[in-house]
Amino acid sequence: MQDLKEKTIRGGFARMVAQAANFVFRIGSLMIMARLLDPKDFGLVGMVTAFTGVLNLFRDFGLSTATVQRENVSDEDLSTLFWINVLVGVVLAACALVFSPIVVRIYHEPRLLGVTMVLSLGFLLNALGVQHSALLQRHLRFTALAVINVAALVVSTIVAMAMAKMGLGYWALVAQTVTLPLTTTVGVWIATAWAPGMPHNGEQIRSMMKFGGTLTLNGLVVYIGYNMDKVLLGRYWGAEDLGLYGRAYQLINIPTDNLNQSVGEVAFSALSRVQNDRPRLRNYFLKGYSLVMAMTIPITIMSAFFASDLISVLLGPKWNSAVPIFRLLAPTILIFAMINPLAWLMFALGMVGRSLKVALVLAPVVMCGYLAGLHYWAKIGMHNGPEGVALGYSAIMILWVIPHIAWCVKDTGVSLHDILVTVSKPLFSGLVGAAIAFGIHRICIPLMPALPRVIIAGAVLLAVYVGMLFYVMRQKALYMDVLKGFRKRPSVEENVLAPA
Repeated sequence: MQDLKEKTIRGGFARMVAQAANFVFRIGSLMIMARLLDPKDFGLVGMVTAFTGVLNLFRDFGLSTATVQRENVSDEDLSTLFWINVLVGVVLAACALVFSPIVVRIYHEPRLLGVTMVLSLGFLLNALGVQHSALLQRHLRFTALAVINVAALVVSTIVAMAMAKMGLGYWALVAQTVTLPLTTTVGVWIATAWAPGMPHNGEQIRSMMKFGGTLTLNGLVVYIGYNMDKVLLGRYWGAEDLGLYGRAYQLINIPTDNLNQSVGEVAFSALSRVQNDRPRLRNYFLKGYSLVMAMTIPITIMSAFFASDLISVLLGPKWNSAVPIFRLLAPTILIFAMINPLAWLMFALGMVGRSLKVALVLAPVVMCGYLAGLHYWAKIGMHNGPEGVALGYSAIMILWVIPHIAWCVKDTGVSLHDILVTVSKPLFSGLVGAAIAFGIHRICIPLMPALPRVIIAGAVLLAVYVGMLFYVMRQKALYMDVLKGFRKRPSVEENVLAPA
């Protein structure tokens, strides 16, 4: 258990540092690409990725998660899973090629044929590295994973920027999408130094296939629910409106994705190792959950209150139409921070069946939100599909979040009360900080440009937030314990992830 604690702490710290670098680099990349390319370029690629993303859900058939979750996995099992992943990758690439003419017909855009065909290569490239990446995660080698992920992002972004500077337009985004899995796969092969052997059959493989299949179906249902907005916008409003919505959506999801990946991979691996010790599992989970919430709330507030300045700084003046979309989507940053970590808990406990049931309810609920938003916008005589979708999406997610949490945590050892208490203290602190920061921001508007306004407002928000959270809400000891855990190696008697 000591080894697990040490590896979890070191791995968590490495992942957080790497994801911070990843976050900064992604934002920088987005700022540059948004100025090199037009909204229509992003919209064209977004049309295809809405469909290839469905196929992408099958790229590992949930087998990488099964590899991490199982207590014991043999080398023969890993080899068999590798060849299953490769077969799935080949099938998915073939499906993308076959369906490429259909994508063209749906959007009435002939340029999408070549884009879809090139993007199909990504399925095979991903398949070749799935089990190697899972092996690193299973062995808690998060530092190696962090370095590989950041390096792959750097290489793919450099390729994209070079092509954009050459005037190749949307092909720069296509190249970035394919280069990322290629670089990642090369990296994980080098890091693991593991070569697959011959496949075999066995009870363990069949059990893992069942686990992975349920997980994949869960991901498919959720993906369809979360991406129908882009299909609707691409079909009825075209590439430019989809490009505006897509960039706002991407900006909203960058902090959520980074936090969920940095804490989630480590938390899932650690929770899987203590799945039979419910008190310890509860302590591990709530400590990770509180960290995600504390980091997410200031980001949510900044996005909601200072959307105009953020878009101006990050994307430039030609993206001003994305400001109301960005502001309307901001609440989903907090909502996803609240519900995404629950997947760590359910998957670690093997509750993939419950997760699938939740997804089967969530997907139609979200799609009803899109349609309601579109209907409302049309009813009041306005012709702005992206804003209507964003409004409906955020509203329905706010209404759904409490039932979702209650359903997910049932019989896990974690209660709805635990979750609400964990959220309430940073949320109240954030609202106090927001009120003060917003007042100062309004005073600064006529005095200075957008960048210094954002910096000042952000600094004030963060200072008030930390002060409220640490001293008024008396949470300083909780977060200092986490930081101490990153700085020192725990002893046998010491539980770094002790209860809050």
